[in-house]
Amino acid sequence: MSDNQKKSPQHSNAEPRPAPHRSASTLLGRTLLWLIGLVLAGIFSIALLLALAFAMAYPNLPDISGLTDYRPKLPMRILSADGQLLGEFGEERRNYLSIKEIPAVMQNAVLAIEDARFYQHGGVDYLGIVRAAMANVGETRSQGASTITMQVARNFYLSTEKTFTRKIYEILLALKIENALSKEKILEIYMNQIFLGHRAYGFAAASEVYFGKPLKDISVAEAAMLAGLPKAPSAYNPINNPRRANIRQQYIIERMLENGFITAEQRDAAKAETLRYRKVNESMPHAEFVAEAARQLIFSQYGEDAYTRGLNVYLTLRADEQNAAYRALRRGIMDYERRQIYRGPEAYADLPADPKELDSRIAEALAEHPANDELLAAVVLDAEPKKVQAALQSGELINITGEGLKPATSGLADKGNPKTRIRRGAIIRVVKVARAGKEEWTITQLPEVEGAFVSLDPRNGSVRALVGGFDYAKNKFNHVTQAWRQPGSSFKPFIYSAALEKGFTPSTIVNDGPLFFDASSTGSQPWEPKNYDGKFEGPMPLRKALAKSKNMVSIRVLNSIGAPYAQQWLTRFGFEAEKHPAYLTMALGAGSVTPMQMAQGFAVFANGGYRVAPQLIARLTDNNGRLLYEAPQTPLGEDSRVIEARNAFLMSSLLQEVTRSGTAAKAQAQLKRPDIYGKTGTTNDSMDAWFAGYQQELVAVVWIGYDQPKKLGDRETGGGLSLPVWIEYMNFALRGKPVAEPSVPEGVVNLNGEWYYEEYTGNSGVQALSNDEAKMPAAGTAEEKKSILDLFKR
Repeated sequence: MSDNQKKSPQHSNAEPRPAPHRSASTLLGRTLLWLIGLVLAGIFSIALLLALAFAMAYPNLPDISGLTDYRPKLPMRILSADGQLLGEFGEERRNYLSIKEIPAVMQNAVLAIEDARFYQHGGVDYLGIVRAAMANVGETRSQGASTITMQVARNFYLSTEKTFTRKIYEILLALKIENALSKEKILEIYMNQIFLGHRAYGFAAASEVYFGKPLKDISVAEAAMLAGLPKAPSAYNPINNPRRANIRQQYIIERMLENGFITAEQRDAAKAETLRYRKVNESMPHAEFVAEAARQLIFSQYGEDAYTRGLNVYLTLRADEQNAAYRALRRGIMDYERRQIYRGPEAYADLPADPKELDSRIAEALAEHPANDELLAAVVLDAEPKKVQAALQSGELINITGEGLKPATSGLADKGNPKTRIRRGAIIRVVKVARAGKEEWTITQLPEVEGAFVSLDPRNGSVRALVGGFDYAKNKFNHVTQAWRQPGSSFKPFIYSAALEKGFTPSTIVNDGPLFFDASSTGSQPWEPKNYDGKFEGPMPLRKALAKSKNMVSIRVLNSIGAPYAQQWLTRFGFEAEKHPAYLTMALGAGSVTPMQMAQGFAVFANGGYRVAPQLIARLTDNNGRLLYEAPQTPLGEDSRVIEARNAFLMSSLLQEVTRSGTAAKAQAQLKRPDIYGKTGTTNDSMDAWFAGYQQELVAVVWIGYDQPKKLGDRETGGGLSLPVWIEYMNFALRGKPVAEPSVPEGVVNLNGEWYYEEYTGNSGVQALSNDEAKMPAAGTAEEKKSILDLFKR
């Protein structure tokens, strides 16, 4: 037999040999032993290395008292009386919660993706370190294996540089932390300290920022989305990168199932849930001006510490009333704006011819024209007299036709001004308007006119709503507290109040006849005041004169009681005497007031004669809920009385006539209740439009005008501009409140349907005031004469 035959199994009677199988088993066993040995050697080496590092570095590790006595930087939070967040001030948004307050679903989502063995290890996951070390053989940068405790160590005490040395320190610090703190405390610190994007630190703040809800209300799907943020808040941000964030969220949901934190049914429901994210303009109620006012008050007390110690500032206002005031003022200003001439596009952008480059150019152009709440900026792509097509920042294409083009008719005219022409590339403002049961786009423009709204509870001065202007982002000047404006006819009630003390009654007859003051009286040019309507109606009772806002009557009344006396009387209501020079022009509201002062003044009539100070802050607590301040609830007392109850009662009766049959008659007509009192105000040349009014439990004041005073328009008045804003707010604020009229005070009697001071029911008091008694007193010095004339011109 040949050698080849001996070697061939086909020619051998011997059975097949199992040697190859045994050799494979032996090789596998040896490989496993080698791997085990390598792992053990790795663990031993790491343990030895850690032991050496521990011995050398541990004594020099930083003090961790910052953790054992953890005091995070907590922002100052401004909240409404009903607990809604109105504003935050501080570098970091954070709402610290104890571990017991953090829902289990949020804790489990974090553990599933960050450290599933958190409660089993002692701060360091050694197997994870071995895996990371093997993955980094030959590398200069380390990978992964950081437990939650190690992340806490890194976030508090180490840099983010990924080096082997830093990892060693991270491990040693983790061991030190685990020795000093409980597992629950470590997890609590981590979940409150970690940065999660959009200035949010901690999951409680992130839940508010991304979902607009407290953490206790979080769902499995929402918890999984938030749990994906610590790895890279910018990369996995659901607002900026929804696709990438969704992929990571789905993975975390699976990890929660694998670790037994949720059931398969919960997994399926979470994966199918559609998440709704909070939009930028939904971040909080529109209370920017009032939040800033509160910030200034707290800062004056606590300084820079106000932004880091977690103060909770609870205001006196309710969020729903604040939003009602904001919307009412905004609507009133926009209604006025629609009556103005179109001023043209905000800017023009050069648009590329290549459609592929168009979208990015539009986004770039609109970045400089952010949305102003519902007023959106858009780039015109095509403009014709009957149709305009434009693109929004979102990329949506809109078509504007019909009524939506009317506000910008002049900008679409063929022979219009080239500087105000709407053409391709023009950046315009658009808004959705409801027409015939559906919403349509219309062209508009950012208003130049400004406004202010404030409401108070006259029983204690609590601010119920405050809107300092059309838009805080556009103009941070608070017109409620900072704008000194002429009150016009809305100031007349304070003159009439003074007159009641001098013997005038609601039935006193005063002549609404022409008045003329020659140059010798004024010291310069002649002055011939007019009524707003240019008409003179002759003798009439004081009640009718105030209801119709007759200027001639007010001037005669003031001249009769004396301007100096009236000037001092005004101070009872909180007005400053020096802001109201003692001249007859005071009768027409030629002095200077703020809307807040007007609210405080009308509150005296509303509450029966007491002066109350505006109160914005109800209480102040620290981050643990400990009460630091609470506004005193002091009932109105005689020490705060500034006018008699009967004076306030008669003034309410007169002001009720204004809202029943006078210049504000639509107030009672639209609100359908008689317990409404107030006064319109329109200054000379219609530069300021006012309405100030009240119900027994609520005073509200509206002002509209330009920052640099100029005419609002010949037909613009307080009754047409400001009163509708007041009515809209009151309709909301007084819903469900029963009608409540003031009770008749002592010393007041009713004769033939009219109210009188008891001592003026006979022939005493001022019965009538003729034209002859209203001559202008001569001024003394030339300087005084010039001052008088200057006031007349205002």
